[in-house]
Amino acid sequence: MEDITFAALGLREELLFAVDKMGFEEPSPIQSKTIPLVIEGKDLVGLSQTGSGKTAAFALPSLQKIDLSNFATQVIVLCPTRELAVQVSEEIFRLGCAMDGLSCTPIYGGASMDRQIKSLRRGSHIVVGTPGRLMDHLRRGTLKTESVHTTILDEADRMLDMGFRDDIETVLRDISSQSQKLFFSATMNKGVRRLIEHYGDRPETISIEHKTLTVSTTDQCYFEVRNRSKVEVLSRLLDINKIRLGIIFCNTKRTVEECYESLAARGYSVDRLHGDITQQNRERIFKRFRDGGIELLVATDVAARGLDIDDIDMVFNYDLPQDCEDYVHRIGRTGRAGREGKAVSFVYGRDVYKLESISHYIRHSIRREKIPSLEEVQGKRAHKMFEKLRDRIDEGQFQPDSPFIDRLLGQGYAATDIASALFTMLQETDGHEGKSISEDSEPDGTTSKPIGNKNRRRGSFHKQLGRGKSYNPIGNRRARSGKTHFRKAKFVTYFGKILKVEKPDRYQVTSPHFFS
Repeated sequence: MEDITFAALGLREELLFAVDKMGFEEPSPIQSKTIPLVIEGKDLVGLSQTGSGKTAAFALPSLQKIDLSNFATQVIVLCPTRELAVQVSEEIFRLGCAMDGLSCTPIYGGASMDRQIKSLRRGSHIVVGTPGRLMDHLRRGTLKTESVHTTILDEADRMLDMGFRDDIETVLRDISSQSQKLFFSATMNKGVRRLIEHYGDRPETISIEHKTLTVSTTDQCYFEVRNRSKVEVLSRLLDINKIRLGIIFCNTKRTVEECYESLAARGYSVDRLHGDITQQNRERIFKRFRDGGIELLVATDVAARGLDIDDIDMVFNYDLPQDCEDYVHRIGRTGRAGREGKAVSFVYGRDVYKLESISHYIRHSIRREKIPSLEEVQGKRAHKMFEKLRDRIDEGQFQPDSPFIDRLLGQGYAATDIASALFTMLQETDGHEGKSISEDSEPDGTTSKPIGNKNRRRGSFHKQLGRGKSYNPIGNRRARSGKTHFRKAKFVTYFGKILKVEKPDRYQVTSPHFFS
């Protein structure tokens, strides 16, 4: 079968330039099948797995039909979450970077209403938003729909699951029935089908058939591990695998906070995301994660459909999701755009039956793996350090310290002993703050001490604080020197003196000067 190019789809020159600039060589199956139909003006239902390029599939033909001389709103995109709305808006800007004067406005709750109103009054060709905030603007009269020729529902099934049916119908009723309706999603349920039948005009269904609902480039496995041992096993896997970016999914906000605190205390570059985080902090965390400022993101399912980053190496199901579809979308954060990824799930007890249901749903086997031992992790660390040291020597990227070496040799120390001591020191300084590996525990169930016990956590944390300084995160309880609690910080004490901490959103203390 002959390969299809973007130029053969009938896209304008500005869009071809942007596609080439972004590095896309040929359209994905969902793009090659939907773009010509959307350009023709037909209503459409696009079903394809997450990470297959659905955003570009509706963004490119929508940009193709934009009249830049008319500043009225011409395209409306509905998204289930504010994070996804921001991601879609950014993708539209990238695809339309060569279109002079293009305007796209993200509309979502938690952001300034006045700023959104000003942006809409100036004129916005494309509006991307959540159903609730779009409905607010329709009621205020700040969003005009007379010129809207294309309406897109992205992740329609998720919006219905979140209870947005009434809001969606309010928005669709306000838009002209002549407007083209596009429905894109990874999965389809009865609710979405009824919505399409009611508001669509004999839409064509484009379904990209796959033997599995998850991409083949994602390696899926699971570990049987007790709840109390999850942080220990997670630490071992993080240390034994080379991860640039990773997401750890939890089911509840409380679990997110507990996992985040434990990883931060062990010295990992981590932040967390859940529904209680303000929108301003969410955007800051997303930007840091996307730019590589943090390596790990602990999150609830709020990030399962809100992140469009191609470089995520691993996804961890710290808690197994209740819904099989949520598993599909979590796993879809890695192995995107043809890249390889890995998905790891933690299960124990009855979770095994839930995992069997998920495996049956995605039509893909999820293999069981053995928890890496302490010796394996230490061996992997030593091997990484050896490779790093050898590369540094081969490249000559070091300063000669022969006088110090000569002094040690002159005092009778063997060269091998000097090198071994330096190598050991390098391993110690290159590791994480605090112990990420418990030397007195085996997370497969044969634990001599509970993993994450208070004594070990207190020791590693106070090692960072310094002698005589205590940390009281409760606020309504007097701090005692030598006591450490891991909850949201309100007060810090220094020899009885209470210092107030304003808006603390990090628990890892990296310098004793913080308290001076």
